[in-house]
Parts: sequence; C-alpha cells; structure tokens
Amino acid sequence: MNVVVVGGGKGQSALLRGLKNVEGINLKAIVTVADDGGSTGRLREEFNLPAMGDIRNVMLSLAESETLLSVIMNYRFDEGTRSSLAGHNLGNLIFTALATASGNFMEVITQLSQVLNVKGEVIPASMDFITLCARMEDGTIVRGESNIPKYSNTIDHVYYDVDVKATENAVAAIMEADVIVMGVGSVYTSILPNLIIPEIKEAIRQTKAKKVYYCNAMSQPGETDGYTAEDHVNAILKHIDASLDLVVAASDPISKEVLEHYEEENSYPVLFRTQNHTYPVLQQDLLHFDNNRIRHDHDKVEKGFKEVLEALGCPLAVK
Repeated sequence: MNVVVVGGGKGQSALLRGLKNVEGINLKAIVTVADDGGSTGRLREEFNLPAMGDIRNVMLSLAESETLLSVIMNYRFDEGTRSSLAGHNLGNLIFTALATASGNFMEVITQLSQVLNVKGEVIPASMDFITLCARMEDGTIVRGESNIPKYSNTIDHVYYDVDVKATENAVAAIMEADVIVMGVGSVYTSILPNLIIPEIKEAIRQTKAKKVYYCNAMSQPGETDGYTAEDHVNAILKHIDASLDLVVAASDPISKEVLEHYEEENSYPVLFRTQNHTYPVLQQDLLHFDNNRIRHDHDKVEKGFKEVLEALGCPLAVK
C-alpha cells in the first residue's frame, strides 16, 4: 500500500517515526520548502536554495536507526556565541555544501537518504524559492512563514504571490497513493504550504486515495488561537477544495500540570464541539508527555495505524 504523508516540522516527523515501522506500506513524505526562519532561512537567502530544515528533520525521522551521522546532522551551534555559525544547524550546513557543490538539490536528498538508510522516500513539494503569504481576516497581508504566527490576528487563508511549480515526484506520489495523510503539524505554516501549490492541489482533487487528517492536540499561539478541532479541519477543507475520508484526533487525558504549562504559552487543547460532522472522526491514544511537553508517540502511531486503515476500509492487513 502506498502511503503519502504531507506536512513539515516536528509533527510530520513524529508521525513518520511511527509509520516507518508499519509492515506492508510503501512510505513517502512530501515536505514543505517554505520555511524561512532560523538557520534554514539564513542559508536559503544566502545560497538561493529551497528550505532544507524540514527535509533534514524528515530524513532523520525515517532513518532506520540512529547513527553518528544522524547525531551530527542534528547538532546546532550555540546561539549565544558571536560566531557566524551561531544558531546554525550542522545538518543544514552539510546539506547546503552538498547542494552548492553538485548543483542538484534532489540528488543531495537521494545521497543523504542512502547514507542514513532512510525507510521511505523524501520528496520536496517544490524546488522553487518560495515565500508563504497570509491574508488576515482584517485584510492585513503578512509575508514569510516565520512571520505569520507573530501577528495577533486571525488568518483567513495562506497563498503564494508568485507561480509555484510542484515537483513531478510529489504529484506522482499523490496520484499513485492509496492513502494520503495530512499532519500532524502547523495547519497554515507546515501542512497547507504543500497543499496550496496548484499542481498538488489538483492532484489531491483527482487522486482516488483515501485522505486522512491527523489533528493537532493543542492550539498554536498566533496561528490557531481559539481553534476547535472543527476549525482545524475546516481550514484544511477550505484550502484544498476536496473532502476528507477520516479525521484522527488524540483522546489521551492531559494532566492539570501539563495544561497549566501550555496555558502560560496561550496554548489550549483542541477539542470537537459536537459529534455531528460531514467526516468520520477516529479518537485514539496517540500522545506521550515529556517534561510537560506534549508529543505524538511513534509507538502509539504505529499501533493505531491499523485501526486507521480499517476505518478507511482499506484491504491491507497490517501485522
């Protein structure tokens, strides 16, 4: 079974760490290249490259096992120093060096995937140098993925103000997919930057694949303030102009201590208002808690994916 996971950031990587261990699926990850913050943003501006940070994270999440190279790829130079390397991720620097030397961004992904023994295929959504834009409900326009959550405003929609071309591999993966998984991750700045690319949006409309959205457990300050689970789903539906076959949400109880920790950051649980929806909802235990931080647990994701496939009516019997 061909399973394609669309997104970016830590959420997508968390899902992939679980899905890579599911027997009987051919896994592909379509990753946003719209990130313009931190080390990635500095390097893409200086070397005119697609953003590599999320691609690096996804490759590491799909690596068969942790190796010295994977540890090195995650190393970040201390931001508190005056060095020109301050804040840079070593993996991003390695990626940039290889891409600059070869002149072939896709080839670098293939080479590093082989070295890391990646279980699946990592596909950038586009090879273009792109800047994500958001139009707020009051008409304000914000340019840059990293700037969007900084405004105390409500996002109406995200878009690109120039023509953006999808990679052929991304479009082919969607058309050949049996199941497309969207999430987990920032709705407007990790998931939708892939889905609003015209060729990908059209492929999502045309594909016969079952479409699944893994909903966030907590709201994101500056991006989904006050959002219910329905609001998250509606944001996806509004942008893709297609239906969803299943929405998966975490049902794990969250302790008062953890909730108070998130409240200090103006982040709150994402819950459904009602039980009546035009799409089916599957509630699963999916989370683990690390030092008061909520993360999607890769073991729970792996075990729960069989139930996801059963809910979709897929014929594959996952062991």
